[in-house]
Amino acid sequence: MANRPVQKETSRRPHFLQFNNLACETAGGKVIFATDEWFAPARNLLKRDPPEFIATAFTEYGKWMDGWETRRKRIPGHDWCIIQLGVPGIIHGFDVDTSFFTGNYAPYTSIQAACLDQMPSFTLEGDRTGMAASPSQFKAVEQLNSDSWEELVPITKLKPGYSESCHNYLNVTYPHRVTHIRINIYPDGGIARLKVYGIGKKDWSTVSSQDLVDLVALVNGGVCVGYSDAHFGHPCNMIGIGRADNMGDGWESARRLDRPKVLKVDEKGILQVPGFEWAILRLGHPGIISKIEVDTNHFKGNFPDSCQIEACCLTPDEENNLIRNQWCSDKTPKWRILLPPHKLKAHHRHMFSGESVVQCGPVTHVRLVIAPDGGVSRLRLWGRPVSNNMTRPQQISKL
Repeated sequence: MANRPVQKETSRRPHFLQFNNLACETAGGKVIFATDEWFAPARNLLKRDPPEFIATAFTEYGKWMDGWETRRKRIPGHDWCIIQLGVPGIIHGFDVDTSFFTGNYAPYTSIQAACLDQMPSFTLEGDRTGMAASPSQFKAVEQLNSDSWEELVPITKLKPGYSESCHNYLNVTYPHRVTHIRINIYPDGGIARLKVYGIGKKDWSTVSSQDLVDLVALVNGGVCVGYSDAHFGHPCNMIGIGRADNMGDGWESARRLDRPKVLKVDEKGILQVPGFEWAILRLGHPGIISKIEVDTNHFKGNFPDSCQIEACCLTPDEENNLIRNQWCSDKTPKWRILLPPHKLKAHHRHMFSGESVVQCGPVTHVRLVIAPDGGVSRLRLWGRPVSNNMTRPQQISKL
């Protein structure tokens, strides 16, 4: 089968966008405090879906906006909110998205972070449009001393929410685990979405070597480190929490243009095609994989015909070198077959174990190969973690 080079990212897209959104509502992220939510509630910041604008939509408090927007401040101070990450981990960057906030966007922002031993007991429930924090809520949040949390992003000027300027990408170099962030806006205004890109960090000392764990799961520190095509959906979606809500919550490639005009199959019923697509994921912890799930949930007319899974063991330096070369280096990994080619079905949960899964020993990375193209909603790799002396990379090279 012929391989296809990785599609190059544009220079304007930072490397951290390949990581997981640790604050997304689908990952369990939630807003636990906001100073003011007059025009639009802060919980909108964490929506998975892109922001939208409806010109004719108004509420009794003013123009309806798909984001967080505070009232025009007429008292001392500035507005801020606290977000509890759905997946605690190492943060590599933010996208402060001001989409559609053009004459009402927040002019400046800064972001702070903390790793709290205990989760705060308070949260915000229901539609809080037209509301502001009460004295009791202010008193409760004071116990967190959030104004003294570590500063990840200093006061930074934001751009208005036009299509060419709405994404304010903020790079972060902070090697410590984070559970909560505080986003400050100066002095008031609106933000459509906040995405917190990073890698989940699990305390593996609490996991027995005999426990069967999904080693590639978002919550366990799995991360996508390379792929051939992500036209309709990024491969990082495959390691998300629970089953996919729809096709948009999975990995889907474009249709390959090198498909034969007339398709044929082999004796196993697998299409004979020259090309394929692939996604490479680093496990949250090295381990021995014994059970695999490939879920094509929602992919009915666009599921892959077949898939196979390969595995290898890489050091951090080897991984970084391969990423810099977009996995096209002369020193390609020595991939070992973990799951031989299997025919797939539409909208189906495929489970593989026992003799179907080849025993490869301890591995750190896997490559899911689909032929010729299509979509996979979830990939689960259950195995037992094993100890090794390799230090996990804290920062991945730019694509």
